[in-house]
Amino acid sequence: MKFLIFSTLLFYSFTQATAQPMTDAELKALLKKVDRIYRSDTSHSTMTMKIKTPQFERSLTMESWTRGLDYTFMTILAPVKDKGISTLKRKSKMWNYFPKINKVIKIPPSMMLSSWMGSDFTNDDFVKESSYQDDYFAKLLKRTKVMVSIELTPKSDTSSLWGKVIIDIHAAKYYPIKQVFYDESGEKIRTLEFSHVKALGARMVPMKMTLTPHHKKDQYTEILYNKIDFDVPLKASVFTRRNLQKRR
Repeated sequence: MKFLIFSTLLFYSFTQATAQPMTDAELKALLKKVDRIYRSDTSHSTMTMKIKTPQFERSLTMESWTRGLDYTFMTILAPVKDKGISTLKRKSKMWNYFPKINKVIKIPPSMMLSSWMGSDFTNDDFVKESSYQDDYFAKLLKRTKVMVSIELTPKSDTSSLWGKVIIDIHAAKYYPIKQVFYDESGEKIRTLEFSHVKALGARMVPMKMTLTPHHKKDQYTEILYNKIDFDVPLKASVFTRRNLQKRR
């Protein structure tokens, strides 16, 4: 027991003592890794989203394709009543398709920060219109051998709900651990936690994300990746309006 306590104290002292500053270029490179953690040049994934509120619980199974940060196509596979509802993002433009009424609705920029399918995630969260490396100013808060903590504040031309975002990143394996979102008055609004980390090729990817709003009691949204593949061949036709309206 004494040895365990001594080892823990020694490790804590070592990690704190070796904390070092980072240049702007290093911060930007690290944030680029986080921006692309689920994307790469291309990606194909299936996932389950669970929405829990005091009033109801529901689950959605989804399939998604991406190309870089600019192109996303996502469709709901289950439940049956939501099957075929799809989302397409091409650069700064986004559309939703509702098969029951056979209608495509373009999402205006003002709606990018609205809830996606009644979840705690926004349209922007799902299609990643904002980039941490490009759209936010980064300030190093803390760096150890274990974790890098960065404060992000939106640039003047960035459409964002947040006054700031604090992101903790694994220092050696470059995956996000936690993100805390604050409004412009500095109030903590929501926390996004990453877990179930899995090695996929050369990268470590959290397969589970849990988003908890702080102003809504007993509520959260959870996303569990069932499968994700990177750098897969994708046709350009995947990211088209025609594919969006395709009956599945």
